[in-house]
Amino acid sequence: MARFLIVDGHSAIFSWPELTELHRRRMVLARDALIQKLTQYQDTSGTRVVVVFDGQGGERSNEASTPGGIQIFYSGSSVTADSVIERLAAAYGHTHDLTVATNDVAEQDTVTGFGANCISTEILHGMIESAAADLQRDLKKHRRK
Repeated sequence: MARFLIVDGHSAIFSWPELTELHRRRMVLARDALIQKLTQYQDTSGTRVVVVFDGQGGERSNEASTPGGIQIFYSGSSVTADSVIERLAAAYGHTHDLTVATNDVAEQDTVTGFGANCISTEILHGMIESAAADLQRDLKKHRRK
């Protein structure tokens, strides 16, 4: 069974100091840095990643950063990222190995009720850092051969 990770984008940005600092300078820099980290995590872990951001002020949209890249959703002006995450969890929580990363306790309770697993964005940050360190170790081993 494929594993999926849904990330509350702004929850991650505001809980990771390096992304919060980028956000202070320019919001798009923080979003791009998060997308880059999540793409690398997807590539190294094999977990399909979806990130959801509160909208751009228009209609709800979704885009893939690159073919095979992570899926990115921006909620519309009348919808929150939380409601998009809840809909995804309701649709796929009981039929897929689904984990949601958010620091919103109410959101965690809701998606758990739909059958998804939940982690904080701090735990996700640790998972991403660990996967990156594992990749670096593997690359060093490969270079020595």
